[in-house]
Amino acid sequence: MSEAHITVNNLTMAYGTRLIQKDLNFDINRGDIFVIMGGSGCGKSTLLKHMLGLLSPAAGDISYAGRSFFTASDEEREVMRRGWGITYQSGGLFSAMTLAENVELPLQLYTRHSAADRADIIAYKLALVGLDGYQNYYPSEISGGMRKRAALARAIALDPDILFFDEPSAGLDPISSSLLDQLIVQLQQSTGATVVMVTHELPSIFAIATNSVYLDAVSKTMIAYGDPRTLRDHSDQPVVRQFLAREASAPIEESL
Repeated sequence: MSEAHITVNNLTMAYGTRLIQKDLNFDINRGDIFVIMGGSGCGKSTLLKHMLGLLSPAAGDISYAGRSFFTASDEEREVMRRGWGITYQSGGLFSAMTLAENVELPLQLYTRHSAADRADIIAYKLALVGLDGYQNYYPSEISGGMRKRAALARAIALDPDILFFDEPSAGLDPISSSLLDQLIVQLQQSTGATVVMVTHELPSIFAIATNSVYLDAVSKTMIAYGDPRTLRDHSDQPVVRQFLAREASAPIEESL
């Protein structure tokens, strides 16, 4: 039986009096590659920000391994966050730092490893994402796909048990996007981490997702939950089937 790693319970999200989503209830099981999906303006990125603790819910809660995040103490929240790795749509690398310095930053902030041990960890993490030998390169000196992989190396520096991705394939060509998908799967399988991803890219959704939730911008709540392949073929919601059966090239505007 699968174990719930993350539980979203009766979550309502709002900006002031503006309702974004209401009555969100779903589990993300340990080891899932879980996709948050939906059309333009549905609140995908807003949900991710709530899961990261960057926004507080209007109602409801989010729990990690059975522990409520929003009722936890500041110290408990900090411990939870140290178990997370996050990659942003832009990559989020510091341009004035080499790749090694970017990956080293969380090690310096949150561990007591010696400089020699940090160097070994940096080399290992960069090798895991296919960037062995690129320690002294700056982000501007490598391709967009390589920057995404370098950001992933930094995200896994502390061996997190949850990895969050915000549109990881944004701006990448299909080949680079496919290679990144493969890398995410390989890392999940080798580490056992739970992966949570916001994306509208159909190739990525069908290539790697094991579970998903669909947020509807009209009803302002979730209207589908489950394996995206099953939802594409058997969902009782026409909008979900249409979303998942659309042409991969069809434009989807950035969500809130």
